[in-house]
Amino acid sequence: MAGIDTSPSTLSRSLTETVNGSHKFLIQGYSLAKGMGVGKHIASDNFTVGGFQWAIYFYPDGKNPEDNSAYVSVFIALASEGTDVRALFELTLVDQSGKGKHKVHSHFDRALESGPYTLKYRGSMWGYKRFFRRNLLESSDYLKDDCLKINCTVGVVVSAIDCPRLHSIRVPESDIGAQFGVLLEDSSMDAPNVTFDVAGEKFHAHKLILAARSPLFRSEFYDGAEEEDKQEITVTDIEPKVFKAMLHFIYRDSLTEEVESVSPSSSCTTAVSDTLTAKLLAAADRYGLERLRLMCESHLCKDISVNSVAEILALADRYHATELKDVCLRFASENLAAVMRSDGFEYLKENCPSLQSELLKTIAGCDEDCSSGGAKSRSVWAQLSDGGDNGRRVRQRT
Repeated sequence: MAGIDTSPSTLSRSLTETVNGSHKFLIQGYSLAKGMGVGKHIASDNFTVGGFQWAIYFYPDGKNPEDNSAYVSVFIALASEGTDVRALFELTLVDQSGKGKHKVHSHFDRALESGPYTLKYRGSMWGYKRFFRRNLLESSDYLKDDCLKINCTVGVVVSAIDCPRLHSIRVPESDIGAQFGVLLEDSSMDAPNVTFDVAGEKFHAHKLILAARSPLFRSEFYDGAEEEDKQEITVTDIEPKVFKAMLHFIYRDSLTEEVESVSPSSSCTTAVSDTLTAKLLAAADRYGLERLRLMCESHLCKDISVNSVAEILALADRYHATELKDVCLRFASENLAAVMRSDGFEYLKENCPSLQSELLKTIAGCDEDCSSGGAKSRSVWAQLSDGGDNGRRVRQRT
């Protein structure tokens, strides 16, 4: 019995299409171009379509001597080296009256009995010797202020074989974070050489990894600081859960699930400054972890509302979160009247006077950009300039 050929079947596909491009040719001083001679042309600048150079040739006295200059001629020419270049063409003489009655000669959107036009070599042309009778052209809406406008489109025919691969190799996402994370979780693999005591909770780590990620740790461990030879360091100004989340980022380049799972609505009952994300932002600022700072900014940005924007703005300013600060200033300026009635705004006035000044500048920029609601914005701005109090002024101490 003959064996059965189990070779897999294959598939290929031939795809023929056009690569299209357009050019607009403005001919000024038409009356001065007349009389230059039959067969002489005005050429547009070269333009590229489908890897070839093209140009529009306009013959004011026509191309055909037998016509005795009764017609103007227009052609599209292959202006670069090429052999048997197949293409579709469209020539449009623009109606300058605004009526849209353009004179169009087009290969596109219609069946061609003999297929696309073939240009054999450089200098080959397609067009019309009798494109328009000259005496009619000169009294038409196509000529305005002694100017003609000619648009052309070239579609170069290209063919390709699409051959789907039978097999593909998928490159997985980088897992370097997971690999480094194992070092943090399993101290038996590579002995850590530094321990942090954070409110009595011990965290083991590797000085080299910490130094590579944080300029503060690098300075502490390798720039001659006193912590260089210490095996245990006490940290007093950060909570254990925050320090743990920061170490997680240093090793894994990601946020902990506790941070990721916090939804914008979950902070409604908690001050923003008391959230893990806000405290992690402070740690990122202290230890110079720029990517962690941006990740925290992104999470806090989702929490911005009328009631929270003032507090988030203060946090962003304190911990140099510039992108978050810009978003807060913009949001506050666009919703100023409502923000001014919030409790957070009172805190902002009393504790962050410089931010109040920055908010004024943002409002001024908004007033310049936005034409609607200008009077209302100026009224609220005036209240803000007076400290936001209705009916009373607070005398500043000098």
